[in-house]
This record gives sequence, structure tokens and C-alpha cells, in this order.
Amino acid sequence: MHDEIINQARELLTQRLYRTDSLTSPRDTESYLALQLGDREHEVFSVIFLDNQNHVIKYLEMFHGSIATTSVHPREIARQALKLNAAAIICSHNHPSGIAEPSDIDKVITLKIQQVMGLIEVRLLDHIVVGGGQTVSFAERGWL
Repeated sequence: MHDEIINQARELLTQRLYRTDSLTSPRDTESYLALQLGDREHEVFSVIFLDNQNHVIKYLEMFHGSIATTSVHPREIARQALKLNAAAIICSHNHPSGIAEPSDIDKVITLKIQQVMGLIEVRLLDHIVVGGGQTVSFAERGWL
């Protein structure tokens, strides 16, 4: 029953994410990502690709890892962004430990992604970390 409710919530938020005129609510985005990634037993790094008006083009789970780490390749994110003709991206990953606080490694990889995206004129709008039913936004913290 619990899994059925979570799947229904995921579907509802996915529909809201794709049907809105633009991605204007950070809370809806964070809720969507929390449902997508919050219950994973291993780290998953995902990217939401957006057009110029912040319409969602695609949500992709790009990298999968262990219970503690995921190898993230900014080059692959850039390749997908170019393929999809994205103007902006929102990155996200989960912490299976249940602690949403970003690590120093999270901050370093975010900076690398931002630098690579800047070279191809794709804006990194946010990096959201999900853990323990909570989310931490790099943009809200002023780190982007």
C-alpha cells in the first residue's frame, strides 16, 4: 500500500512538472526530486533539462553509484544538454545515509559542472541534495 501511494505521488508530481508553463516553483521541484530519489538505497545523480522558458525537456537519471558515492561526469551532462538543446539544468542526487547536507565533494563537482555548462552556455540553476526526507538547495544557500 505504501509503495502504491508513493508511485501515485510520483506520477502526480511528474505530471505537474511537465504540464506547467515553466518551472517556477522550487518547492514543487524539490518535492518531485525527493520522491524520485529519497527512497533509493544507492546514490543516484539526476538532471532536469530545461528550455529557455524553464519548460522541462527531460528528467534523466544519469549516474548510479554505491551507498556512499557516485561518479559524476560533467562531460556527459554537457553532451546530453547539447543533444536536447537545453538552455538550463537542475542537478540532483540523493544521500542514502539520510543526511541531506552537501559534502565537500558535492560542492567540488557542482563547481565543475557549472564551469563546463558555462562553456556551452547552459545555465546551472540549482543542485538539490535529497536525504532523510529533506532537501538542500545550492541556489537557496547562495552557492550558485
